[in-house]
Amino acid sequence: MTRTARIEADPGGRVHFSGAGRSLIEEDEIELRSVGVDIGSSTSHLLFSTIVLERMDTRYVVADRRVDHESRILLTPYAGENTIDAEALGAFIAAEYDAAGMRPEDVDTGALILTGVAARRSNARAIGELFAAEAGKFVAVSAGDGLETLMAAHGSGAAALSRDTAPVLNVDIGGGTTKIALCEGGEAVARTALDAGARLIAFDANGTITRLEPFGRHYLDAAGLALAEGDRLTPQDRERVAALMADRIMAAMAGQADEAVLRLPPLQGAKAGAVRRVVVSGGVSVYLDGGAGVADDLGADLARALDSRLAVAGLERIPARQGIRATVVGASQYTVQVSGSTIFLDPDDALPLRNMAVIAPAFALGDTIDADAVAAAVAEALDRMDLASGDAPVAVALPWTGSASYARLAALARGLVRGLKPVLAAGHPLVLVVEGDIGGLLGMQCRAEEDVLGAIVSIDGIALSEFDFIDIGSVIRQTGAAPVVVKSLLFPTE
Repeated sequence: MTRTARIEADPGGRVHFSGAGRSLIEEDEIELRSVGVDIGSSTSHLLFSTIVLERMDTRYVVADRRVDHESRILLTPYAGENTIDAEALGAFIAAEYDAAGMRPEDVDTGALILTGVAARRSNARAIGELFAAEAGKFVAVSAGDGLETLMAAHGSGAAALSRDTAPVLNVDIGGGTTKIALCEGGEAVARTALDAGARLIAFDANGTITRLEPFGRHYLDAAGLALAEGDRLTPQDRERVAALMADRIMAAMAGQADEAVLRLPPLQGAKAGAVRRVVVSGGVSVYLDGGAGVADDLGADLARALDSRLAVAGLERIPARQGIRATVVGASQYTVQVSGSTIFLDPDDALPLRNMAVIAPAFALGDTIDADAVAAAVAEALDRMDLASGDAPVAVALPWTGSASYARLAALARGLVRGLKPVLAAGHPLVLVVEGDIGGLLGMQCRAEEDVLGAIVSIDGIALSEFDFIDIGSVIRQTGAAPVVVKSLLFPTE
């Protein structure tokens, strides 16, 4: 019989259901209320959704999702040059909860995403504290350029579109940055980002400049305009600046480097003429095809300039399934209980671990395993998810096929430890989550023969992917198993 239930977490980290106190794994169908919160340099908004999970063997998969309430689009409020007005932002969020007929305690799970210039503001942490009461339920991500580019490509629908068709470029233009992703086969396979956005320069109804970001000044200088805050920016001036930004974006789309504005390495694999279809998302996308937006930044001018250049280049612009809302709808959440017989845990008190981002390196699992290829794949996965600095712990999702021979395990362990060097050097534990049944063996191999000074947690029986975040609870003494909560970021188009 299909049953629905609401979740509540006890202090020990287990996830149970109110009413009957049953473990989640006993339920056939789970209905969660989720919220996705996107705070960007230009705009902020929320998406309230209902997510239905159905049990498939020992794990849950998303069977249905629906958006219940889309908030208003708020121009991200600033209290000063380097601070976002957290009080005004908090009032907006509270009002949208009311409009959705929701209270914070009604939300089962969610995702808080800080992007663009907002993630670099000096009080970004204070913004996260607006959700401190829901910290255990929310995935909180301060997305750098790389991760934001991936999220935009999935959120806009460009990645999904490329699954059944030719390669697609996603161009996400926000308030401070433009993110470009080359999508093939349903994945973002290459990316770049540059400083080009609608709110690098903001002005009032008379055209008087009210805020000027450093790269706004860069574009003014490049246009030969000696202007500062308080000076008037004429319509002709706006067109000149927008034209320069559009030219930089078009060059970046073709893989041509402009070191002055690039935030990531040049795009690879998208040579001029190779990709003919473009999805435009982000705040600027609302102006395309006659859409209306705010009149105090360069959004409309930049949209016109870019659209005309796409047409001249013969590129087909495909409407984004989600434009300004190309972001997460929230996070699904489910638990899996792994077999204690194949867990490796050293020291015994290494658990619990909370809210670890998952990386999913791609490498070959042939009869022999190339340790150097594994290390390179791990390093690339860390970079792709903005985790290469080693500032945060990560969990490595690993597939497994073939024999568990010493040579294969040794090469895999060696490559993993090498690739995770910045994470391990910062004192974070080595956390491995294997889909096959070699968790214990791989953990023992890493401890016995690799130079891992910190804790090692190696578990198996769980399939993870990028955009997952996991909690691993303390081992249950009666069973020797560790409960795992997997929180997966969900996108409207997938």
